[in-house]
Amino acid sequence: MNRRIVVGLDGSAESVAAAHWAAREALLRGAPLHLVHAELWSAPHVGPSAGSEERRRAARTLLREASDELLDKYPRLAVSAESFDGQPAASLARAAAGASMLVLGSRGLGALRGFVLGSVGMAVIHGVEQPVVLVRASEDVLPHAQGQHLDRDVVVGVDTARPCDALLSFAFAEASRRGCTLRALHSWMLPPLAGSGAAYNAEVNAQIARIERTRLDDMLRPWRDMYPAVGLHAQATLGPASEQLLEAGSDAGLMVVGRRIRRSSLGTHLGPIAHAILHHFAGPVAVIAHE
Repeated sequence: MNRRIVVGLDGSAESVAAAHWAAREALLRGAPLHLVHAELWSAPHVGPSAGSEERRRAARTLLREASDELLDKYPRLAVSAESFDGQPAASLARAAAGASMLVLGSRGLGALRGFVLGSVGMAVIHGVEQPVVLVRASEDVLPHAQGQHLDRDVVVGVDTARPCDALLSFAFAEASRRGCTLRALHSWMLPPLAGSGAAYNAEVNAQIARIERTRLDDMLRPWRDMYPAVGLHAQATLGPASEQLLEAGSDAGLMVVGRRIRRSSLGTHLGPIAHAILHHFAGPVAVIAHE
């Protein structure tokens, strides 16, 4: 039985678009959809107030109306709903435990609305090890076929110098479900060198390019064998990875990027490439946690 897909809902246009994206994904996977509204309604050690009761009723109404709307559009969908009184990031992380995916609405520029504003949104991404998909409001105005995602490619960014099994597993499985082409991109940079020298020799550069392409092919070979029906387009390109991904994925239906799992509370938990994609990519972005 497929694990459920959890979507955060706050009534914003972004979260509504996220709910519809998550509904299409749930139908694609044959999985149930779970709507979650998370908000801090009362301060610790303080009893419920009239205001907090009104907000609870508003949350119940929001979830009921969203469920009805989704069931009206996707009648084969299994939908459940739940609201939390507590810190939003922690509440969403608890709701996502055991789920196959958490889906959130995103305004872009790194800012997530409603219950996941700014740093809270980043805390949600950092606090769960399930795939997190961020969806813009513009996704919902595009012409989707009934119960289906856009008929566009999936793009995944990989680094051949590091293990990328979690990213490739997600990306190949998603492309297989959608019946679309998967584009796998690895970007490389010339070695830093003061002044001019052999690193800028055209023959040496061509040799580096061949090596990088061979490394990418070697990384992808087991996945090609596992998913022979998936059309695969592999690219090893020279240049900054975030720029190359944004250019290659300009018309993609889903961008897949990774973030390293960090057990320490110190340092950044989201690398510069994933951060740039979340800032600038207009379509849905899947952030995959991996070692």
